[in-house]
Amino acid sequence: MREREPVPITDPVPHRNGDVSVRERGTTPRGAQEPRRGGRRSGGHKRARSRESDGSPPNWARSRVLLLNATFEPLTALPLKRAIVLVVCGKAEIVHNDPSGFVLHSARTAIPVPSVIRLGNYVRVPYRAQVPLTRAGIMHRDRFRCAYCGSKATTVDHVVPRSRGGAHTWQNCVACCSKCNHRKADRLLAELGWTLRTVPEPPHGPYWRLLTQINDRDADWRPYLGAPAA
Repeated sequence: MREREPVPITDPVPHRNGDVSVRERGTTPRGAQEPRRGGRRSGGHKRARSRESDGSPPNWARSRVLLLNATFEPLTALPLKRAIVLVVCGKAEIVHNDPSGFVLHSARTAIPVPSVIRLGNYVRVPYRAQVPLTRAGIMHRDRFRCAYCGSKATTVDHVVPRSRGGAHTWQNCVACCSKCNHRKADRLLAELGWTLRTVPEPPHGPYWRLLTQINDRDADWRPYLGAPAA
């Protein structure tokens, strides 16, 4: 009697929830739809790719998501993966997303890639009296312009150099272009005859607490950040 040939199978197919299934070649899992011919998907959404051709995460996966408190107060900027976990677990809801943007698909649901999410329950955050001093915060405060010449800033400079007793504070740190930073070196402004375009002051408020954590912000965040208070 002739032996029955084994049915060829594909490689194990990983699911997004971590499970792995093996299916016969040419068959479709129960409940799944046959792929549409022509490679076009219905609707305006784009299916999110998990990896780029070089193996690195795609650009959308490296984005950050604005997290709001239950009162719509901005709290922080989260990695996309953490934001998705909060939404899936029911701890946060999506407030804003791109209607024509990417959509993450799982076996049971589809979640649009969010840009702003809000916590379901209020979280009390004990803010410090002063906004932490960071390079990103200085750049945002000075609008990425050199405090001496007004050109595009790429570095941070101490008005009174540290080597001459200058402090590392909001009042003594300004955004600066590389050319002015090189020319100034460790000299005082009076020695060069320079003046500051604006007087550096420490910012305050939740808007600035958030900006000190990030270098770039999504344009979709603007309605939720409120007016900056410097």
